[in-house]
This record gives sequence, C-alpha cells and structure tokens, in this order.
Amino acid sequence: MHEGCSGNFENGKQVVNKLRMMGFSNQYMPMPMKIKCKNCKEEFLMETFEAKCPKCKMTYGVTPCHAFSPENVKEAGIDY
Repeated sequence: MHEGCSGNFENGKQVVNKLRMMGFSNQYMPMPMKIKCKNCKEEFLMETFEAKCPKCKMTYGVTPCHAFSPENVKEAGIDY
C-alpha cells in the first residue's frame, strides 16, 4: 500500500489518488512553489500537495517525497 519514496505513478490521477488515500491532499508542503498551469498557462502558488489552478481548475498533485521541484508536479485533470 505505501511504497515510501519509491512509488512510481503513470499519471497525475494516480498521484492525486495516492495523496487522498494517505491523507496528504490538504497538508501544506514544506515549501510552496510556483507552477505554471499546463492547461491555461496561468502561474500560481502551490501550497498543498494537491492544488487547483485558480483560473481553469486543473488539479495538480505531488507526493511529499518529490515536493522539491515543479518538474515532479503532475496534472490530474480539470476539477478532478
């Protein structure tokens, strides 16, 4: 169920599902990061492990082990 930092995910939906299952979705990241929405190109500050673009509502997720770089943030879909 919990693979620690070695878990591999095929897509953003799997990342967000894992965050929700483990109870990390609404937890604050150690350090917020600016990301650029892949859908509408809006830049916003991601503060929790699961976040939505304020403009188009694209859902993003990043696991706690990988929350150090915007490259690790995965999109899950609009209003996912």
